[in-house]
Amino acid sequence: MNAHSALSKSPKARRPFYGWFVVAAGFAVTCVGFGCAYSFSAFIESLQRDFGATRGSVSLVFSLAGFLYFMLGSISGPLADRFGSRRLAVAGMLLIAAGLALAGAASTLTAVYLAYGLGVGLGVGCSYVPAMGAVQRWFVRRRGLAAGLASSGIGVGTLLVPPLASHLVTTFGWREAYLMLGGIAAVVGTSMALLIENDPRQRGLGPDGEPPPPAPRDGSAPGWSIGDAVVSRRFMGLYIACLACGVGVFVPFVHLAPYAMDRGIAQSAAVLLVSAIGVGSAIGRFALGGLADKLGRQVSLVVMFAGMALALFIWLASTGVWPLAVFGFLFGTAYGGWVALLPAVVMDYFGGRNVAGLIGILYTSVGVGALIGPAAAGFAFDLTRNYTMPIVASICGNIIAAVVMAATAWRVADRIADRIAR
Repeated sequence: MNAHSALSKSPKARRPFYGWFVVAAGFAVTCVGFGCAYSFSAFIESLQRDFGATRGSVSLVFSLAGFLYFMLGSISGPLADRFGSRRLAVAGMLLIAAGLALAGAASTLTAVYLAYGLGVGLGVGCSYVPAMGAVQRWFVRRRGLAAGLASSGIGVGTLLVPPLASHLVTTFGWREAYLMLGGIAAVVGTSMALLIENDPRQRGLGPDGEPPPPAPRDGSAPGWSIGDAVVSRRFMGLYIACLACGVGVFVPFVHLAPYAMDRGIAQSAAVLLVSAIGVGSAIGRFALGGLADKLGRQVSLVVMFAGMALALFIWLASTGVWPLAVFGFLFGTAYGGWVALLPAVVMDYFGGRNVAGLIGILYTSVGVGALIGPAAAGFAFDLTRNYTMPIVASICGNIIAAVVMAATAWRVADRIADRIAR
C-alpha cells in the first residue's frame, strides 16, 4: 500500500510549480508591451519627415504613452487585487494591438498621439502592474529572482523589438510596421496573458509551492492597508526616489538613437544602441534579482540608482558607437535591476494584501517622470541642438534617488526618524 501511495503521488510531486508559469506569462506580457513601446525610436525619423514635425513634438507621443501606462497602474493594480490579474493583462494586450494598428492608419500627428498614446499607454498600464503583482504572491524565498525573470521581458523586448521595427520600417514602411507589431501583440501577448493566476491559494498552494498558510478570518491576504502604507516613511521614500529617477530614465530609450544619428552613425546601428540597453536590462533583471535575494533587496536598489547615474556620465562624454554601446549596456543593467527589484521591495515592506495596488500607486511617480523627461529632452534639443542639459538632469535625478532610498532602506534611519518624531 505504501508503494502504491508513493506511485500515485509521484506525478504530482514531479509537476512543475505553477508559479513559474506565472513568471513566464509576466515575461511575455512585459516583452511584448514594453518592446512595442520602446521601439518608438525606430519611428521618430519617419514621423518627423511625414508630418513635418519637430523632435520635441514627436517625442511627446512617447511621453504621453509613458505617462498613461504608469499612471494607470494606480487603477489597474487595485482592480487586479480585487478581480484578478488575468483579465487586466488580456485587456492590456488587446489595447496595445489596437493602438498600434490605429497609429499605422493615422493621417495626422494628433491622430498618432491618440492612437499610440491611448492604445499603448492604456494597454501597458492595464497589463504591467497586474502581471508583476501576481508574480510577487507566488514566491517568498526566490522573490527577487522570480521578479527579475518576469520583468526581464522588458529587456528582451527592448533587445528584439526595436531592430525588428527598424527592419519593418525600412522594408515595408512605418504604417505597415505598426500594423505588424499590433498583430504580434494580439497573438503572442494575449495567449500568454491567459496563463496568469492571481494567487497560489487558487491552486491550493502557498508561495514557493509550500502548503498554503492558514487563511485569515476575513479571507484577505496578510499585509498593510493602502491607507497605512502610503503615509509610511518607507513608501514616501520610494515614491520620491522613483520620481527623481523617472524624469531621466526614459530619455535614452527615445533619444539615444537620434543622438547617435546626429553624430553620423547609421540608423541601423543607432537603433541597435537601444537594443544594447535591452541586453543590459535582461542581464540586470536576471542576474541582479537573484543576487539581491542574498545581498538585500533594499540595499541593492540603492546601488541601481547609483549605477544609472554613473552610466549617464559615459553618455555625456561619448560620441562614437562603441562608447555609446557601453553606456547602453551599463545603463540597461542598472535600469533592469531597478525595475526588477522595485515590486519585490514593495512586497517586502508591505505584504501581499494590496501589493498590486501599492505598486500601481508607486508607479504614478514614474509616470510623471515619463511625461516630463523625453518630451523635455526633445524640446531642449530643439533649443540648444544638443542633449547636454537633459543628460545632466538625469544624472542629478538618479543621485537624488540613491540618497533618498539609502535614507529609508536601513534600519538605523528608521530609528533616527523615530527618535526625532518623539
